[in-house]
This record gives sequence, structure tokens and C-alpha cells, in this order.
Amino acid sequence: MKLASMVSMAALVAIAFSVTAALAAENPILARQELMKANGKHAKMGVAMVKGEAPFDLAKAKEIFATFENAAAKMPDLFPADSKTGHDTTASPKIWENMADVKARFKKLGDDAKAAAASVKDLASFKTAFGAIGKDCGGCHKEYRIKKN
Repeated sequence: MKLASMVSMAALVAIAFSVTAALAAENPILARQELMKANGKHAKMGVAMVKGEAPFDLAKAKEIFATFENAAAKMPDLFPADSKTGHDTTASPKIWENMADVKARFKKLGDDAKAAAASVKDLASFKTAFGAIGKDCGGCHKEYRIKKN
């Protein structure tokens, strides 16, 4: 990876961290939603590469995994007891009943994303790693997200 790409990615993650930290102090629900929007945006980029709708790009692949790792690190602290409702949240009440499981799932996502960023070298390895991240996300969403109609 080119040094300029690595510096750019680090800068983006730093900016995202500072924005999310400020938002989290103000409103943890909005901070959760912003992190999930970023994950969704990056997941779409990954799906496009997997499907061949976009060319494989190693720098973008690493950015995708860095976004998931960043979210996984921040999310466990964004579920205080007073953030169960409001702002059109889709967080299930099960989260607060099973907080240890939720935190363990975020830890696994972060660990998997970090490992993926380190191991991905080409499209084939990206597909494998991205699939594992998708399972992490899907499992948590199935268990702890309220589906909106």
C-alpha cells in the first residue's frame, strides 16, 4: 500500500473518531447510527467488489476493514441505559439484557476486521475475509436489531 494511501486512511479514521466521540458525548443513539451508516456505506463498497461490480482495490479493502474495526471499538460504550429509545433507534431491548454478549460480539467483529485488514492481499482473500465480517454483522443484527417495516 502506498504511503499516501495509508496516511489518507489514517486521517479519515482519526476524523471519524473525533466526530463520533463528540456525537457520543451528546447523543449515543445518533453516534451509533452514524457508525452504522459508515459500516453500511463500506459494506456496499465491499459487496460491489465481491460481485465484480467494482474492481478489487486493496486500499479500499483495508479502509472497509478499518471502518468496521473502528465501529467495533466504539459501539460497546454507546449503549447507556438512557439510550434505549428515541431518535428512531432500531436497537432491541435485548441489548441491555445481554450486554456481555453484545460486547463480546463487538470484540469479535473488531478482532476479525483487524485480522482481515492484515491478511487480505487479493480478491480471493478479500471475499473470504469480507464474508466472515458479514456473518459477524448479520448475527448481531438478527439478534439485536429491530426490523423496521
